Amino acid sequence: MRTLATLRRAAGLLNDFRFEQSDPARFYGSLARDTADMVEALTPDGLDGAVILDVGGGPGYFADAFDSRGAHYLAVEPDPTEMHAGGLEHRGTVRASGQRLPFADGSMDVTLSSNVVEHTSAPWEMCDEMVRVTRPGGIVIVSYTLWWGPFGGHEMGLTHYAGGHRAARWYTRRHGHPPKNLYGTSLFAVTATQGLRWAESRSDTTTLIAAFPRYLPSWMWWVLRVPALREVLSTNLVVVLQKR
Repeated sequence: MRTLATLRRAAGLLNDFRFEQSDPARFYGSLARDTADMVEALTPDGLDGAVILDVGGGPGYFADAFDSRGAHYLAVEPDPTEMHAGGLEHRGTVRASGQRLPFADGSMDVTLSSNVVEHTSAPWEMCDEMVRVTRPGGIVIVSYTLWWGPFGGHEMGLTHYAGGHRAARWYTRRHGHPPKNLYGTSLFAVTATQGLRWAESRSDTTTLIAAFPRYLPSWMWWVLRVPALREVLSTNLVVVLQKR
């Protein structure tokens, strides 16, 4: 993964983030390709033939990126509005809650959650479910936006530093409608420390094989070792577990 984490990649992804609301196909298309590259780099046996479950798959932008690598892609999405937001065909998407995945124990080679943790009120229950449905030797990848980072407020921008509810009121006043990611309803404050503690709590059945700031070049990954600094500068944490 370190070989992929270059400054050029980081700059491109952070630039595309600006288009999440105005041009979602551009943003999510770029993110899908990068996510598939990341998952492939973190999966010892590669993606060809692997069964991948994307928890919180949204409009389905990731499907083609994984299918092109030979994976069998499945997704779970609880919100029907979100499922159809991109107008894409959902070939392998199941409407269900991430906290109650409708799959058998040990049935997946890879379980992935990309930028979903901050949008659920019970994120670590969802992550526990991801571990449950992953087979022994399989990989669990959880990637999410950190609240105290510059993108923690999503479309509300840096105003979230003044408080989530206040930022939502300011956004509504300025745009005439509430933000898509409404604090306390569809956006929650989550930290890197919480994710690392969750990973540690699952040491009975999993091994932590990687933790890194997703959008930073590898020479900046040291920020994750500094407790206060990592919450701001890491912007997005990736936690990778291998189930035993």
